[in-house]
Amino acid sequence: MNGVAREGALGKIHILEVDSQDEAAESSFLPLFAGVHCLVMGQEKSDKELMLRYKDGDADAFVELYTRHKAPLYRYMLRSSASKAEAEELYQDVWASVIKSRTRYSATAKFTTWLYSIASNRLVDHYRKQGKWDQYLVDDDSESCAVAASFEQPEAQADIKQQVLRLMYCLEQLPPPQRQVFLLKEEAGLTLNAVASSTGIGLEAAKSRMRYALGKLRLCMGGET
Repeated sequence: MNGVAREGALGKIHILEVDSQDEAAESSFLPLFAGVHCLVMGQEKSDKELMLRYKDGDADAFVELYTRHKAPLYRYMLRSSASKAEAEELYQDVWASVIKSRTRYSATAKFTTWLYSIASNRLVDHYRKQGKWDQYLVDDDSESCAVAASFEQPEAQADIKQQVLRLMYCLEQLPPPQRQVFLLKEEAGLTLNAVASSTGIGLEAAKSRMRYALGKLRLCMGGET
């Protein structure tokens, strides 16, 4: 059984698994380097309407929303986590929060902004429980780069797949606040304004984190800062 299971009554929708998780994790990945084109899946047309319908009791509306956003959300959680198992647990938590919060949903912002706000808050809580978030915030605006290009594969520079693997390695080395902003912008497809709203930081802070993330990634990828 894949995707979601419905048991009739509202509130008994369970997220069972991510369809083709490995495929979802690899099917799109971040432009910016080596000409890799990013296809942002799940572009919304009427997400607000669907969520409002789900709020009013339409379980099918939730299924449509889940189908539309499951892959990019899963990739965001996967690339923000230390392991696949950790990502899957956090991913389930996010959808459970969506279900639990449905009656409080208000269409004052785009659905994706609301969804990734839940996801970002869950990630921050997770990192803080591990004692990792605040220590990265201290050095968030540092020009220094701890992600020096130590991923040595010079023979694979022309291979797009290898460059994607290298980029994934470099992303793992970024401080979580910078990686979070980068993934929300480039993977989830949010605007910087939406990123700021989703993470609860100011627009200038979002721009700053994005700038530092790009600089460190370029250095790690072997380019100039």
